[in-house]
Amino acid sequence: MKQYLDLVQTILEQGSWQSNRTGVRTLSTPGAMMRFDLQAGFPAITTRKLAFKSAIGELVGFLRASSSAADFRALGCRVWDQNANENAQWLGNPYRSGTDDLGPVYGVQWRSWPAYKLLAADSEKQITDAGARGYRQVARFVEGGTERVLLYRAIDQLRSCLDAIVTNPLDRRILFHGWNCAQLDEMALPPCHLLYHFLPNASKSEISLCLYVRSNDIGLGAPFNIAEGAALLSLVGRLSGLVPRWLSYFIGDAHIYENHLDMLNEQLRRTPHPLPRLVLSDRIPDYALTGRYEPEWLDRVEPADFQLQDYRHHPSLTAPMAV
Repeated sequence: MKQYLDLVQTILEQGSWQSNRTGVRTLSTPGAMMRFDLQAGFPAITTRKLAFKSAIGELVGFLRASSSAADFRALGCRVWDQNANENAQWLGNPYRSGTDDLGPVYGVQWRSWPAYKLLAADSEKQITDAGARGYRQVARFVEGGTERVLLYRAIDQLRSCLDAIVTNPLDRRILFHGWNCAQLDEMALPPCHLLYHFLPNASKSEISLCLYVRSNDIGLGAPFNIAEGAALLSLVGRLSGLVPRWLSYFIGDAHIYENHLDMLNEQLRRTPHPLPRLVLSDRIPDYALTGRYEPEWLDRVEPADFQLQDYRHHPSLTAPMAV
Protein backbone atom coordinates (compact mmCIF):
# COMPACT_ATOMS: atom_id res chain seq x y z
CA MET A 1 0.00 0.00 0.00
CA LYS A 2 2.14 2.82 -1.35
CA GLN A 3 -0.55 5.38 -0.49
CA TYR A 4 -0.29 4.49 3.20
CA LEU A 5 3.51 4.56 3.29
CA ASP A 6 3.52 7.90 1.45
CA LEU A 7 1.21 9.36 4.11
CA VAL A 8 3.43 8.05 6.91
CA GLN A 9 6.44 9.69 5.25
CA THR A 10 4.57 12.98 4.82
CA ILE A 11 3.58 13.11 8.48
CA LEU A 12 7.12 12.31 9.60
CA GLU A 13 8.46 15.13 7.41
CA GLN A 14 5.75 17.75 7.86
CA GLY A 15 3.92 16.92 11.08
CA SER A 16 4.15 18.99 14.26
CA TRP A 17 4.28 17.70 17.82
CA GLN A 18 1.03 18.03 19.73
CA SER A 19 -0.35 16.98 23.09
CA ASN A 20 -3.69 15.21 23.45
CA ARG A 21 -6.03 13.51 25.91
CA THR A 22 -4.04 10.24 25.96
CA GLY A 23 -0.87 11.78 27.38
CA VAL A 24 1.23 10.38 24.50
CA ARG A 25 2.48 13.06 22.09
CA THR A 26 1.66 12.84 18.39
CA LEU A 27 3.18 14.09 15.18
CA SER A 28 0.08 15.53 13.55
CA THR A 29 -0.92 17.06 10.25
CA PRO A 30 -4.34 18.46 9.29
CA GLY A 31 -6.10 17.11 6.25
CA ALA A 32 -4.98 13.96 4.45
CA MET A 33 -6.40 11.65 1.81
CA MET A 34 -5.77 8.21 0.35
CA ARG A 35 -7.57 6.56 -2.57
CA PHE A 36 -7.70 2.85 -3.30
CA ASP A 37 -8.97 0.99 -6.38
CA LEU A 38 -10.54 -2.19 -5.05
CA GLN A 39 -10.34 -3.75 -8.50
CA ALA A 40 -6.55 -3.58 -8.18
CA GLY A 41 -6.62 -5.54 -4.93
CA PHE A 42 -7.76 -5.34 -1.34
CA PRO A 43 -6.03 -2.47 0.54
CA ALA A 44 -4.39 -4.56 3.25
CA ILE A 45 -1.11 -3.33 4.64
CA THR A 46 1.74 -5.65 3.62
CA THR A 47 4.78 -4.09 5.36
CA ARG A 48 3.52 -5.85 8.48
CA LYS A 49 0.71 -8.28 9.13
CA LEU A 50 -2.77 -6.80 9.20
CA ALA A 51 -4.99 -8.10 12.01
CA PHE A 52 -7.59 -8.92 9.38
CA LYS A 53 -9.72 -11.27 11.47
CA SER A 54 -9.91 -8.72 14.25
CA ALA A 55 -10.85 -5.93 11.81
CA ILE A 56 -13.61 -8.04 10.27
CA GLY A 57 -14.81 -9.09 13.72
CA GLU A 58 -15.16 -5.43 14.61
CA LEU A 59 -17.03 -4.68 11.38
CA VAL A 60 -19.47 -7.53 12.01
CA GLY A 61 -19.95 -6.20 15.56
CA PHE A 62 -20.82 -2.81 14.09
CA LEU A 63 -23.30 -4.42 11.70
CA ARG A 64 -24.95 -6.07 14.72
CA ALA A 65 -25.09 -2.77 16.63
CA SER A 66 -22.97 -4.22 19.44
CA SER A 67 -22.37 -2.03 22.48
CA SER A 68 -20.36 -4.44 24.63
CA ALA A 69 -16.68 -5.36 24.43
CA ALA A 70 -17.77 -8.93 25.19
CA ASP A 71 -19.69 -9.05 21.90
CA PHE A 72 -16.62 -7.92 19.99
CA ARG A 73 -14.41 -10.46 21.77
CA ALA A 74 -16.80 -13.21 20.76
CA LEU A 75 -16.28 -12.10 17.15
CA GLY A 76 -12.49 -12.27 17.47
CA CYS A 77 -11.86 -8.59 18.14
CA ARG A 78 -10.31 -7.37 21.40
CA VAL A 79 -9.60 -3.76 20.47
CA TRP A 80 -12.51 -2.49 22.58
CA ASP A 81 -11.42 -4.14 25.84
CA GLN A 82 -9.30 -1.23 27.03
CA ASN A 83 -11.76 1.47 26.06
CA ALA A 84 -14.52 -0.39 27.90
CA ASN A 85 -12.63 -1.31 31.06
CA GLU A 86 -9.42 0.75 31.35
CA ASN A 87 -10.41 4.22 30.19
CA ALA A 88 -10.41 6.34 33.37
CA GLN A 89 -12.88 8.89 32.01
CA TRP A 90 -15.31 6.19 30.94
CA LEU A 91 -14.98 4.23 34.19
CA GLY A 92 -16.24 7.27 36.08
CA ASN A 93 -18.99 8.06 33.57
CA PRO A 94 -22.51 7.82 35.07
CA TYR A 95 -23.81 6.34 31.80
CA ARG A 96 -21.49 3.34 31.95
CA SER A 97 -23.61 0.32 32.91
CA GLY A 98 -20.84 -2.04 34.02
CA THR A 99 -18.04 -4.30 32.83
CA ASP A 100 -17.51 -4.29 29.05
CA ASP A 101 -20.18 -1.65 28.43
CA LEU A 102 -19.28 0.79 25.65
CA GLY A 103 -22.42 2.86 25.36
CA PRO A 104 -24.10 3.60 22.01
CA VAL A 105 -20.92 3.40 19.89
CA TYR A 106 -20.58 3.09 16.11
CA GLY A 107 -22.93 0.25 15.21
CA VAL A 108 -25.73 1.47 17.48
CA GLN A 109 -25.70 4.76 15.57
CA TRP A 110 -25.39 2.96 12.22
CA ARG A 111 -28.32 0.59 12.76
CA SER A 112 -30.50 2.28 15.38
CA TRP A 113 -30.08 6.05 15.18
CA PRO A 114 -32.46 7.72 17.68
CA ALA A 115 -34.64 10.16 15.72
CA TYR A 116 -37.13 12.54 17.33
CA LYS A 117 -39.79 14.99 16.14
CA LEU A 118 -41.26 17.64 18.43
CA LEU A 119 -44.58 18.81 16.99
CA ALA A 120 -47.52 20.92 18.07
CA ALA A 121 -50.28 18.64 19.32
CA ASP A 122 -52.78 20.12 16.85
CA SER A 123 -50.51 19.51 13.81
CA GLU A 124 -52.62 16.59 12.64
CA LYS A 125 -51.17 16.33 9.12
CA GLN A 126 -47.59 16.35 10.42
CA ILE A 127 -48.34 13.80 13.13
CA THR A 128 -50.11 11.54 10.63
CA ASP A 129 -47.21 11.80 8.18
CA ALA A 130 -44.67 11.05 10.92
CA GLY A 131 -46.70 8.02 11.97
CA ALA A 132 -46.66 6.72 8.41
CA ARG A 133 -42.85 7.06 8.51
CA GLY A 134 -42.59 4.89 11.62
CA TYR A 135 -42.58 7.47 14.39
CA ARG A 136 -44.54 6.83 17.57
CA GLN A 137 -45.59 9.20 20.30
CA VAL A 138 -43.51 8.91 23.48
CA ALA A 139 -44.54 12.05 25.38
CA ARG A 140 -47.10 14.83 25.50
CA PHE A 141 -46.57 18.06 27.43
CA VAL A 142 -47.14 21.81 27.50
CA GLU A 143 -44.27 24.11 26.62
CA GLY A 144 -44.59 27.89 26.54
CA GLY A 145 -48.36 27.60 26.59
CA THR A 146 -48.41 25.25 23.59
CA GLU A 147 -49.28 21.58 23.86
CA ARG A 148 -46.66 19.46 22.10
CA VAL A 149 -46.07 15.82 21.29
CA LEU A 150 -42.69 14.10 21.13
CA LEU A 151 -42.35 11.32 18.58
CA TYR A 152 -39.53 8.78 18.22
CA ARG A 153 -38.25 6.14 15.83
CA ALA A 154 -35.00 4.20 15.50
CA ILE A 155 -33.50 4.63 12.01
CA ASP A 156 -31.40 1.89 10.45
CA GLN A 157 -29.10 4.23 8.53
CA LEU A 158 -27.13 1.49 6.80
CA ARG A 159 -30.25 -0.35 5.64
CA SER A 160 -31.65 2.95 4.35
CA CYS A 161 -28.45 3.44 2.34
CA LEU A 162 -28.67 -0.05 0.86
CA ASP A 163 -32.33 0.51 -0.05
CA ALA A 164 -31.44 3.76 -1.81
CA ILE A 165 -28.53 2.18 -3.71
CA VAL A 166 -30.92 -0.42 -5.14
CA THR A 167 -33.97 1.79 -5.75
CA ASN A 168 -32.42 5.17 -6.56
CA PRO A 169 -28.74 4.78 -7.53
CA LEU A 170 -28.64 8.32 -8.98
CA ASP A 171 -29.16 9.79 -5.50
CA ARG A 172 -26.10 11.70 -4.25
CA ARG A 173 -27.30 11.68 -0.64
CA ILE A 174 -26.67 8.02 0.20
CA LEU A 175 -24.73 8.33 3.43
CA PHE A 176 -24.73 7.51 7.11
CA HIS A 177 -22.78 8.80 10.09
CA GLY A 178 -22.18 8.15 13.76
CA TRP A 179 -21.72 11.64 15.21
CA ASN A 180 -24.65 11.95 17.60
CA CYS A 181 -24.07 15.14 19.61
CA ALA A 182 -26.76 14.21 22.13
CA GLN A 183 -25.06 10.92 22.99
CA LEU A 184 -21.34 11.71 22.81
CA ASP A 185 -21.10 11.82 26.62
CA GLU A 186 -22.69 8.36 26.80
CA MET A 187 -19.97 6.60 24.77
CA ALA A 188 -16.67 5.07 25.83
CA LEU A 189 -15.15 6.63 22.71
CA PRO A 190 -16.75 9.18 20.35
CA PRO A 191 -16.59 7.96 16.74
CA CYS A 192 -13.41 8.57 14.74
CA HIS A 193 -14.55 7.14 11.40
CA LEU A 194 -17.80 8.98 11.32
CA LEU A 195 -19.14 9.60 7.81
CA TYR A 196 -19.71 7.01 5.05
CA HIS A 197 -20.91 8.24 1.65
CA PHE A 198 -21.84 5.64 -0.98
CA LEU A 199 -21.56 6.66 -4.63
CA PRO A 200 -23.19 4.23 -7.09
CA ASN A 201 -22.31 4.49 -10.78
CA ALA A 202 -25.23 2.87 -12.55
CA SER A 203 -23.69 3.27 -16.02
CA LYS A 204 -20.68 1.16 -15.00
CA SER A 205 -22.47 -1.04 -12.44
CA GLU A 206 -19.91 0.10 -9.86
CA ILE A 207 -20.13 1.51 -6.37
CA SER A 208 -17.57 3.60 -4.49
CA LEU A 209 -17.28 4.87 -0.94
CA CYS A 210 -15.98 8.10 0.53
CA LEU A 211 -15.05 7.64 4.20
CA TYR A 212 -14.28 10.60 6.47
CA VAL A 213 -12.28 10.04 9.65
CA ARG A 214 -12.13 13.01 12.02
CA SER A 215 -9.05 11.79 13.93
CA ASN A 216 -6.87 8.87 12.84
CA ASP A 217 -4.07 6.98 14.55
CA ILE A 218 -2.02 6.26 11.42
CA GLY A 219 0.11 3.55 13.02
CA LEU A 220 -2.63 1.26 14.31
CA GLY A 221 -6.02 2.71 13.42
CA ALA A 222 -5.68 3.60 9.75
CA PRO A 223 -4.83 0.09 8.41
CA PHE A 224 -7.71 -1.32 10.49
CA ASN A 225 -10.22 1.30 9.31
CA ILE A 226 -9.16 1.10 5.66
CA ALA A 227 -9.69 -2.68 5.69
CA GLU A 228 -13.09 -2.31 7.35
CA GLY A 229 -14.20 0.35 4.85
CA ALA A 230 -13.12 -1.81 1.92
CA ALA A 231 -14.86 -4.88 3.36
CA LEU A 232 -18.07 -2.92 3.99
CA LEU A 233 -18.01 -1.54 0.44
CA SER A 234 -17.52 -5.08 -0.90
CA LEU A 235 -20.45 -6.38 1.13
CA VAL A 236 -22.75 -3.54 0.06
CA GLY A 237 -21.65 -4.13 -3.55
CA ARG A 238 -22.56 -7.83 -3.31
CA LEU A 239 -25.99 -7.10 -1.82
CA SER A 240 -26.76 -4.36 -4.36
CA GLY A 241 -25.34 -6.11 -7.42
CA LEU A 242 -22.61 -3.52 -8.02
CA VAL A 243 -18.85 -3.95 -8.37
CA PRO A 244 -16.90 -2.28 -5.51
CA ARG A 245 -14.49 0.23 -7.00
CA TRP A 246 -13.02 3.29 -5.28
CA LEU A 247 -12.45 3.74 -1.57
CA SER A 248 -11.55 7.37 -0.90
CA TYR A 249 -10.28 7.83 2.65
CA PHE A 250 -10.27 11.36 4.10
CA ILE A 251 -8.69 12.27 7.44
CA GLY A 252 -9.14 15.41 9.53
CA ASP A 253 -6.32 15.02 12.08
CA ALA A 254 -3.79 12.48 10.78
CA HIS A 255 -1.33 11.64 13.53
CA ILE A 256 1.46 9.29 14.56
CA TYR A 257 1.94 8.52 18.25
CA GLU A 258 5.44 9.00 19.56
CA ASN A 259 5.66 5.39 20.71
CA HIS A 260 4.75 4.17 17.19
CA LEU A 261 7.74 5.77 15.46
CA ASP A 262 9.96 2.67 15.58
CA MET A 263 7.22 0.49 14.11
CA LEU A 264 6.50 2.88 11.25
CA ASN A 265 10.13 3.60 10.43
CA GLU A 266 10.71 -0.14 10.16
CA GLN A 267 7.79 -0.41 7.74
CA LEU A 268 9.25 2.34 5.58
CA ARG A 269 12.40 0.25 5.21
CA ARG A 270 10.40 -2.70 3.90
CA THR A 271 9.31 -3.27 0.30
CA PRO A 272 5.53 -3.72 -0.03
CA HIS A 273 4.16 -6.97 -1.45
CA PRO A 274 1.37 -7.13 -4.09
CA LEU A 275 -2.10 -6.60 -2.69
CA PRO A 276 -4.25 -9.61 -1.75
CA ARG A 277 -7.80 -10.25 -2.88
CA LEU A 278 -10.94 -10.25 -0.74
CA VAL A 279 -13.27 -13.20 -1.25
CA LEU A 280 -16.80 -13.11 0.12
CA SER A 281 -18.54 -16.36 0.95
CA ASP A 282 -20.86 -17.75 -1.71
CA ARG A 283 -23.58 -17.94 0.92
CA ILE A 284 -23.92 -14.13 0.78
CA PRO A 285 -26.38 -13.61 -2.12
CA ASP A 286 -25.17 -11.63 -5.13
CA TYR A 287 -28.06 -9.45 -6.28
CA ALA A 288 -26.52 -9.22 -9.75
CA LEU A 289 -26.86 -12.99 -10.14
CA THR A 290 -30.03 -13.80 -8.20
CA GLY A 291 -32.15 -10.72 -8.93
CA ARG A 292 -33.40 -11.00 -5.35
CA TYR A 293 -32.86 -8.10 -2.97
CA GLU A 294 -31.92 -9.58 0.43
CA PRO A 295 -30.85 -6.73 2.77
CA GLU A 296 -31.30 -8.96 5.82
CA TRP A 297 -27.79 -10.26 5.10
CA LEU A 298 -26.45 -7.10 6.73
CA ASP A 299 -27.42 -8.90 9.96
CA ARG A 300 -26.51 -12.44 8.92
CA VAL A 301 -22.88 -12.16 7.88
CA GLU A 302 -20.23 -13.84 10.01
CA PRO A 303 -16.50 -13.06 10.23
CA ALA A 304 -15.78 -16.31 8.35
CA ASP A 305 -17.65 -14.90 5.33
CA PHE A 306 -14.66 -12.63 4.62
CA GLN A 307 -11.38 -14.21 3.50
CA LEU A 308 -8.12 -12.77 2.17
CA GLN A 309 -6.47 -14.72 -0.63
CA ASP A 310 -2.82 -14.45 -1.65
CA TYR A 311 -1.97 -12.26 1.31
CA ARG A 312 1.81 -11.91 1.53
CA HIS A 313 3.18 -9.69 4.28
CA HIS A 314 6.33 -8.90 6.22
CA PRO A 315 6.70 -10.05 9.86
CA SER A 316 4.34 -8.63 12.46
CA LEU A 317 5.16 -5.43 14.33
CA THR A 318 3.46 -4.28 17.51
CA ALA A 319 2.97 -0.98 19.31
CA PRO A 320 0.79 0.05 22.27
CA MET A 321 -2.65 1.56 21.70
CA ALA A 322 -3.19 4.96 23.31
CA VAL A 323 -6.43 5.03 25.35
